[in-house]
Amino acid sequence: MKYSWWVFQILMIIISIFFTIFGIDLLISAYSINNPFTFIMVFFSASFIILISLTLFISFIIKMIRMYKYLKKESSLK
Repeated sequence: MKYSWWVFQILMIIISIFFTIFGIDLLISAYSINNPFTFIMVFFSASFIILISLTLFISFIIKMIRMYKYLKKESSLK
């Protein structure tokens, strides 16, 4: 397995962590909005950003664990 795959997965994990932090910051800042319509829109968009980012974070971790187990199993068969 090439190292570029691992680097790409780690890069995507870092990006998903960034967007999770961004979504949490957006969610916190939504509570300072006085307009109810704007509050609802920002609140749900921040929740959606957090949901997607955490889902991608978990999927990248699962991919890396599966690949690590596969490579470990393959190397033990040799």
